[in-house]
Amino acid sequence: MTLTESTAPAAPDCHVVELRQYTLHPGRRDTLIELFDREFVDGQEAVGIRVLGQFRDLGNADRFVWLRGFADMAARRDALPAFYGGPAWAEHRNAANLTMIDSDDVLLLRPAWEGAALTAPAEPRAERGATALPPGVLAATVFHLNEPAGAELLALCQGAMTEVLAAAGARVLGWYVTEATPNNFARLPVREGEHVLLSLAMFGEAAAGDAWLQGMAPQLQAWLAKPTQALRLAPTARSALHA
Repeated sequence: MTLTESTAPAAPDCHVVELRQYTLHPGRRDTLIELFDREFVDGQEAVGIRVLGQFRDLGNADRFVWLRGFADMAARRDALPAFYGGPAWAEHRNAANLTMIDSDDVLLLRPAWEGAALTAPAEPRAERGATALPPGVLAATVFHLNEPAGAELLALCQGAMTEVLAAAGARVLGWYVTEATPNNFARLPVREGEHVLLSLAMFGEAAAGDAWLQGMAPQLQAWLAKPTQALRLAPTARSALHA
């Protein structure tokens, strides 16, 4: 099997997802993105990790955000050592790590309900070496909750929140909640002891913002433990998630 061949699950079959936010040294984001798109996408997918999308944070020039998925926690336990003990990471990890201040801001998630996972992208990922940037802005909204998301909140997501996003011009892609299973790859920390809800929606224009949240704020307030994080993310050249 070559590194361009994938053994990774399709996006809808990823029952465990990581949302990873990296804080980088000033001016180093493009260096990491070029390295990541060239060396770390195919290598991860060859060992069973689905690289769902990678992005520039439009609100923070020194933040790189990406999503990856696994069939389940057992698959995560097996795939991560295979990649981080493999040739691509061994060759390029020093260059990657030199761009980073912090890579520990990681949420471990699962689909919020049956059918809430990301659907497969309509277009294949760009080939290795591609530089043209695909269209769209991903609105990744992290709601910090007082307790695990329950039926009433999830019904609000499926109903009013999806309708508000659609009215704002977004295509709702997926909903995720905290995966409570303990981290089974201690080498890479995740944020534990938190309850979150993640909304993923794609806007077609860079002007897309978080104004849609304002109308929902009164209905959401009772569930929130602290302010919501609203990320506006521009896909990299090889991101599978784009408009």
